[in-house]
Amino acid sequence: MADARQRIIIKVFRKYSHSLGPEALQFLEEVLDRHEIANEEIEFSIETIAREYNKQDDAAMKVSLSILQRVYDALQDQGPGDRVETELLDPESHLYVIDAFEMPAWNWSYERGTFERSLIPPTMSGTAESRIASTRNRLHIIKQSILRNEHFSPSTLPSRDREHLVTLKSTKQLLGRAGERFLLLGMLAHNMEGKLCLEDSDGTVVLDVSKLDEPGEGLYTEGCIALVEGEYTEEGTLEVIAMGQPPCEDRETARSIYGHIDFLGKGSTTLLEDSNYTRRVREELSDTYFFFLSDVWLDNPKTFIGLQKMFDNCIENSFIPKVIVMCGNFTSRSIMQGSGQDIQRYHENFDSLGQLIASYPQITRTTSFVFVPGPLDLTSNVTLPRKPILSSFTAQLRAKVPKIHFATNPCRLKFFAQEIVIFREDTMARMLRNTVEVKPNVMGDDLRRYLVQTILDQSHLTPLTSQIQPTLCAYDHALRLYPLPTAVVLADRYEKYKLTYSGCHVFNPGSFLAKSLAFSTYCPAEMSSEEGVIDMDVED
Repeated sequence: MADARQRIIIKVFRKYSHSLGPEALQFLEEVLDRHEIANEEIEFSIETIAREYNKQDDAAMKVSLSILQRVYDALQDQGPGDRVETELLDPESHLYVIDAFEMPAWNWSYERGTFERSLIPPTMSGTAESRIASTRNRLHIIKQSILRNEHFSPSTLPSRDREHLVTLKSTKQLLGRAGERFLLLGMLAHNMEGKLCLEDSDGTVVLDVSKLDEPGEGLYTEGCIALVEGEYTEEGTLEVIAMGQPPCEDRETARSIYGHIDFLGKGSTTLLEDSNYTRRVREELSDTYFFFLSDVWLDNPKTFIGLQKMFDNCIENSFIPKVIVMCGNFTSRSIMQGSGQDIQRYHENFDSLGQLIASYPQITRTTSFVFVPGPLDLTSNVTLPRKPILSSFTAQLRAKVPKIHFATNPCRLKFFAQEIVIFREDTMARMLRNTVEVKPNVMGDDLRRYLVQTILDQSHLTPLTSQIQPTLCAYDHALRLYPLPTAVVLADRYEKYKLTYSGCHVFNPGSFLAKSLAFSTYCPAEMSSEEGVIDMDVED
């Protein structure tokens, strides 16, 4: 049992990118013996110690015995009792709308093996360093989670399992080794000659996919980071035999390692606090709901009829949502090159919406409204992330609705321990237009699953090159999906859907005026969504 116990201890600390020396390993075994920890509780107990050790400011990759002793003493002092919870949860004080330009920038430090807060104020134009850092961060963040995966992470103790481990190689290790098989991790791109390549931090190699039967599940686009296995040839190309998406790391695992990092800028919480909030939200706020609408075309009269019916139903059934998120486009056709009359009508439509909402005082008193711009809406920039709708068009709406927020695209809702990412873009169409590899005859539910899997496996909302999807590289961290959010709203013109992948709930409310007046309701207590449909009378 000693060897098995040591393997568990080493495996847990390795997950947090720490290695154990003989003294630290012996100390931890003594702790387990001292407290008579049962075999089935060993991993949980060591996880608690490793998590607290990782939060120490002076924690090194090689575990320090003195710091480990300090962590153990601190855990002893905490005691087993929990604070008595007497006050009910206040949802108002735990609801935040986080704009993309407010999020702090955290870059991956290869030297320290963790995230470091960027000390350089980001700019809209970006710099040469920020352009390189945005791509490098994407690759290194995925790579560090892969190296923690049990199929890639070797134990420091001799074991038969070592024979089944997969070892990642770099492009610089290919030279002079023709005829050998390699597994590489890198970004798919086309070189100057138009050939498909794989790029990593050390170089690039041309891919020969002629013998690839079909790639793994997912959508493989230019700019996507992929695991590629193949044989290096005398011609200097990699003859691909397998291609797959990087494995996704669930939110709990990432939070257990980087829970001390405040990615959203609203204060970090521990896993224990998260679990307590989750339990109490489920018990005390089971009737709290968020509404999500997309393509709310204010230039179409049916939109106002549908919104009025939705508000009437809320009042009649005492079902008033905590948050209503309206995503663009707020116009059915582009007015970027429109006439002055088109722009004036765009302005007046927002005024009319303000009058409609203000006519329901029960809703305006309790509901927070969030407006997310779409591709056709008038904002101060057209690259992602996008600024909010220009304030000159929304002054009357702001005056009439007290709890209102004109957000960026994308933006995030933080509600207790939950993080909800809202992104309005025609993601499905853009991804399919730029796919370089995909399984044949994929459609329907499989296609939707492939899209969601790709977005979450890539830990990024737009896994495309800047030539395909221009982004503000200094704010690329706002498009990042690491750690994995609780939910992602992929508001898209594509038909509505919902599914859960790796513990993250993803849904598309669909266009409000598509086949029916449809929207989605999200229940934080259940961390799931349901489809809402508004019945229209024939005369409407």
